[in-house]
Amino acid sequence: MRPIKLPEPPSSPRGVPEIFDGGVFGVIRRAIIIGNGFPGAENQCIGLVRALGFSHNQFLYRVIRPRGGINEWFHWLPVSLHKKLDYILRQICVYSHVLFASGEKKIASLPSSNGSSVGISSILEADVKQIVGMAHKTFDKDGPLLVVASGRDTISIASSIRQLASDYVFVVQIQHPRTRLDRFDMVITPRHDFYPLTPQAQVQIPRFIRPWITPREPPGRNVVLTVGALHQIDSTALRSAAKTWHDEFGALSRPLLVVNVGGPTSHCRYGVDLARQLIAYLQNILLSCGTIRISFSRRTPEKVSKIIVKELGDHPKVFIWDGKEPNPHLGHLAWADAFVITADSISMLSEACSTGKPVYVIGSERCKWKFTDFHNTLRERGLVRPFTGSEDLSESWSYPPLNDTAEAALKIQQALAERGWTIRA
Repeated sequence: MRPIKLPEPPSSPRGVPEIFDGGVFGVIRRAIIIGNGFPGAENQCIGLVRALGFSHNQFLYRVIRPRGGINEWFHWLPVSLHKKLDYILRQICVYSHVLFASGEKKIASLPSSNGSSVGISSILEADVKQIVGMAHKTFDKDGPLLVVASGRDTISIASSIRQLASDYVFVVQIQHPRTRLDRFDMVITPRHDFYPLTPQAQVQIPRFIRPWITPREPPGRNVVLTVGALHQIDSTALRSAAKTWHDEFGALSRPLLVVNVGGPTSHCRYGVDLARQLIAYLQNILLSCGTIRISFSRRTPEKVSKIIVKELGDHPKVFIWDGKEPNPHLGHLAWADAFVITADSISMLSEACSTGKPVYVIGSERCKWKFTDFHNTLRERGLVRPFTGSEDLSESWSYPPLNDTAEAALKIQQALAERGWTIRA
C-alpha cells in the first residue's frame, strides 16, 4: 500500500504572525457542511473539510425534502416549492379524512417528511436565516465561517448564505451548480462537467437543445477543476482501515483482487450482458489471484447481482459481501492489491485511484458524453487500464495517486490567504 502524502498548508503570504495577518477576525475555526441526504454528495463535503483540518469543529446541516408516496414525483421541483406543495397536499388529506370519516372511508395520509426511523430528525435542517444569523453574531468571537455544500438541493441555500453574509463566510459549492458561478466564493467540480463546451460535445449535442445544456461559460478564476470526485480517502484513513480490518484480511491469500460493481446510469447503460462479461473475465484470471472479494452498490440491479452470485458464489477463492454491516469498503481500499470497477461509478473510481494501486475498468465502452471524457482522462494519466480478462494479477503496476481532495483543499487555503484569512481548525 503506497502512502498518500497530503500537501502542507500554505504559510501566511506575508510571513507575519497571525495577529497581524487578519487578526482574530480572519481566522476560520469552524466549518458548516450543507448536505442533501445522499452519501455520494455529503462524503465529498466531509472529505474536503477534513482535508482542511476540521476533524472536530464541523457541523452538518441538511436540506430536507418531503419524502415518500407521491413526493417522489416532485424531486425535480425547487425544495421551497416542493415543501409548499407538500403542505397543501397534507391539508387536503386532513380535510378529506374529516369529510369522509362518517362514511368510514380511509384515506392514506402522506408519510412524514422527517422520519425518525431514518435518523433525519437528529440532523439540523439547513435554514438560511439561522446560518446567516449565526455567522453575524459569532463573527467577533469565533471569526468567519467556512460553508461547504454539495448537491442540487443545496445550491440555493449556499448561494443565499453567501449573498447575505459575504463578509462573514467563505462558501464552497462542490459539483457544478448549473447556475452563475460567481454566486459562490469557490466552485470545485470535475473537469468533465465542462464537457458540453468541448468541440466533441458540440458535434454530439443537437443544436436545438444546446441552450439547455450547461455549463454555458468556461470556468472562471474561482473554479477549481478536479479529475474525479472528492472523497474521504487519504493516508490516515487507509492506515486506520488497515488496522481495523487486519484480522479479516491479513491472512487472505494474495494477490487480493477487489471487484466493485455499481449500477447503470443514463450515461453508462448496461445489464446482464456486462455481468456475464465480468464473470467470464474473472474466471480467466482466477489462477493468478489468491482471493477475489466482490461488492455490490445500492444501485446494482438485482438481476446483475444474482447472476454473479450464482456463477461465482461457490468458488473457494471468491467472497461476495452480503450487504450486511459492517461495510468492508474501507478495508478493501486498504488491503486490496488491485481493483476491478464498473465504469459507471466516478466515486468508486476516484477512491481507488487515490491508493496508487492497479485499477482495471470494465464497461467504459458503454459510456457516453462526459463519462467518456472522464475515462479518457484516467487512461491518459495512467491511472486505470481496461479489464480484458487476460491480466496476470501477480504482476503489479502503479502511478502517482490521484489527490484531488488535498489539491482542492490547498486551493481553498490559497484563496483564503488572498482575502487575508487563514484556517486554524
